[in-house]
Amino acid sequence: MPRYRLTLEYDGSGYNGFQAQTDQPTVQGAVEAAITAFCGETVRLAAAGRTDTGVHATGQVISLDLDKDWPARTVMNALNAHLVGERIAVLDCVGVDGDWHARFSATGRRYLYRILNRPGPPALDHGRVWHMRKPLDAEAMQSAARALVGLHDFTTFRDVNCQSKSPEKTLDVARVFRVGDEVHLVFEARSFLHRQVRSMTGTLTEVGLGRWAIEDVARALVARDRAACGPVAPSHGLYLTGVVY
Repeated sequence: MPRYRLTLEYDGSGYNGFQAQTDQPTVQGAVEAAITAFCGETVRLAAAGRTDTGVHATGQVISLDLDKDWPARTVMNALNAHLVGERIAVLDCVGVDGDWHARFSATGRRYLYRILNRPGPPALDHGRVWHMRKPLDAEAMQSAARALVGLHDFTTFRDVNCQSKSPEKTLDVARVFRVGDEVHLVFEARSFLHRQVRSMTGTLTEVGLGRWAIEDVARALVARDRAACGPVAPSHGLYLTGVVY
């Protein structure tokens, strides 16, 4: 069966996460419905990351099999045509080998968290950034983030409902920097625990607000205790921006 790799962009607002659910609007459900409308086939696609409710993507990757060997451009254009009315777009589609898999072939994932840091609320980016009125010290947040890089037990930043077998992960990149009125946090790793990025982001903002010392983030990490985590950042500021293969 021909296998395809597709890159998706979507606004997670209005979707109950990526993963298909009965009687709930999801990104996966919308894409699979578009596939059926295009070629009449019922498929179950695979994704590089199962983003939560409200989380966005500019570089989500999926793989799927079809019975007919369609040109990749035809698949992309047809799905976009059937996704009109959804906040989902197919950016790219290529044919791949049958043993290639969007999730299991991935060697890295990149997330961006956007914080709008100004007195006035967002008008154009409502639902796409976390608005914080009080000034954030991005340099202090960056200094604190360095403690998170490397192989660690991330129990402190792991959601209680996380299904991962181990709390140990290797965080390759943790960067915090200012872009105009926004503070951006970029995290890269092979894989993440459930809500790990949002947990780390919320904790680092405590440093940015001056409520935590820089050293407190390292102390929270080594505590290996969910109670030591700062507040969890809301979902609407988070983006899956890329997957490495």
